Amino acid sequence: MANFKYKARDKFARPVSGSLVAQNKDAAVKALQDMGYVPISIDEFIDFAPQDILKKFRKVKSEEISSFTRQLFALQKAGLPLLSSLTAIAEQTKNKYFKTVIEEIARDIKAGVGFSDSLKKHGKIFDGVYVSMIRAAEASGSLVIILERLAILLDGEIDTNNRIKSATRYPMISLGVLCAAFLIIVTFVIPRFAQIYGQFNAMLPLPTRILIALNYFIKNYWYLAILILGGSIFGFMRLIKSSFGKPLWDNFKLKIPVFGPLFTLLVMSRFSRITSLLMKSGVPILEVLDLSTKSTGNIIISRAIENIKESVNQGRGMSEPMKVSGLFPPVVIQMVAIGEQTGKVDELLLSVADYYDLESGYMIKNLTTYIEPVLIIILAMMVLGLALAVFLPMWNLIKIFKPA
Repeated sequence: MANFKYKARDKFARPVSGSLVAQNKDAAVKALQDMGYVPISIDEFIDFAPQDILKKFRKVKSEEISSFTRQLFALQKAGLPLLSSLTAIAEQTKNKYFKTVIEEIARDIKAGVGFSDSLKKHGKIFDGVYVSMIRAAEASGSLVIILERLAILLDGEIDTNNRIKSATRYPMISLGVLCAAFLIIVTFVIPRFAQIYGQFNAMLPLPTRILIALNYFIKNYWYLAILILGGSIFGFMRLIKSSFGKPLWDNFKLKIPVFGPLFTLLVMSRFSRITSLLMKSGVPILEVLDLSTKSTGNIIISRAIENIKESVNQGRGMSEPMKVSGLFPPVVIQMVAIGEQTGKVDELLLSVADYYDLESGYMIKNLTTYIEPVLIIILAMMVLGLALAVFLPMWNLIKIFKPA
């Protein structure tokens, strides 16, 4: 897509000027003619503004995208034109950045750009799955049905994320409070004990000396601590995004206790549901698998789906590579195999997604129970370390003052 400035005359021969977005100059001329204008001059220009840089740091929440989809579905179901629907939604959108995006989409559509093509320009907000389903809706004339499916998909993912946050909130708060208490003791309590113990000719125990050294480092070299922490986080983020580190990190996420199996269930549920919805929407199977590969967020699972795609491309079906991958349980493979035999893969994949949702829902419901033993061990180790550092010197002093 490119930006064009134009000068033209309307049907009353009055001069008009403005800008529009089109594939090329010929498309811009056609768009003006469709609007009833006679083009005089059309020049391409680069639309750049300082706020374009800020867009990289702006975000649109999943809840806002879901709300936009549901509102658009309701308005389209009521029979309103697409352009009027987008204008109405933009007026009541509180997020200024998202409001600007919706207004840009409306301007593109007014200029003759397709809805899916306009959404594609905002890839950080509307992912490939969203755009592909809208493109399929434009081709089949079933925008209302597709919007309803998208809204259900988005609401399901939001609900899952909220349940995970709710299940992990208590353990995270407990761990955070204990870490804060640990820092307070190291910063304020241990130095007082060190001053008292320093008055006596007694060797401090190892746990106490470690905490005193930690206090000294934080007090005198706090800037180094910040640099080391920031550098470690930055280096770790770069590593897990690199071609070497990402497979290792993604494999670790699948193998980590408690969260690994849950993560696998959630990714597989998303893959099955998205694949089913895209197939129901009329998207070609190879494009469906390509989009599903990109939407998993895990390179190990993406490679397994790539193998499925290659198998489908060669006419061998989906069930065999699913079995080879080792990521799909036998019941799921059997359901997909039946779907291939009956020609109802999309319906069976939807059942597979429901199966994964039930399994992941059970795990999320009991997530706190699974985390508690690990949390108790961590808390016990931290409390034991603090207790030894504080009380061992007291016992040593008691031995010093004990009469012979």
